[in-house]
Amino acid sequence: MENSFTRYSDSSAVFPSFPIVQHNCLGSWDVFLSHFHSFAFLPHPPLLFAIQDPHSRRSVLPTFPGFLSFAPPPRRRPRVAIYVSRVLNQHLSCSTVFHDSSQMLCVDVFSPEGLFGYPHHSLTVTTVYVLQTNHPPYRSIPPDRLLSFLPYPHLVLGDFNLHQLLADPCPSLSEREFIISACYLEAAFDFPYHLLNTPGVYTRFPVDTICRPSVLDQAFANTALSPLVSSWDTPLPSTCSDHVPCVIPL
Repeated sequence: MENSFTRYSDSSAVFPSFPIVQHNCLGSWDVFLSHFHSFAFLPHPPLLFAIQDPHSRRSVLPTFPGFLSFAPPPRRRPRVAIYVSRVLNQHLSCSTVFHDSSQMLCVDVFSPEGLFGYPHHSLTVTTVYVLQTNHPPYRSIPPDRLLSFLPYPHLVLGDFNLHQLLADPCPSLSEREFIISACYLEAAFDFPYHLLNTPGVYTRFPVDTICRPSVLDQAFANTALSPLVSSWDTPLPSTCSDHVPCVIPL
């Protein structure tokens, strides 16, 4: 795990595009390596790469040239990680925010000159890997921890292990699934956050042929961030994960 870093410049001049990528790597080194090499297919290399279920060895993340790695404290196997481009390191300040969970990690990006030509000086990117539990709200991270009010841009992305009709209009949800998803959508509407996924675009394709494709990987932007999001897409090739990489350029 790397330390935070500090340098400053006008982000809108240095970064005409600010691509952020999220992907569930299944704890696999092969998926991790394949995904990093797939960045060559993007018009602009990603500046932040948020991983769910990263590969690690003895709680230590693998390194990759051109990126700094961040993960929760190594008291247990990390379920999330964020890789930050060293190009970003040269121009802006980034720092990590740890929570009491191996399933949630935030990176704050700061520029005293403002970000993307807007008056906001900070951007927070939160990556999560939400697991199922046997007690309410039946997910390991409650919605009010993920989708809380922030006055500056906030992007929440990850594997929510959650079926909900805004992202996937087709499935027939059970009553329990509907109640669980409603808790997260209500939190999103209250603050508010906007779902960035294109409805019906699947992000997970099960290996077996019994289960249908689904949209477990989701991204939410708060009101301060929404005007800065240019798209949400899945343009990268397969990495041999059953999840597809998602790309969000700002």
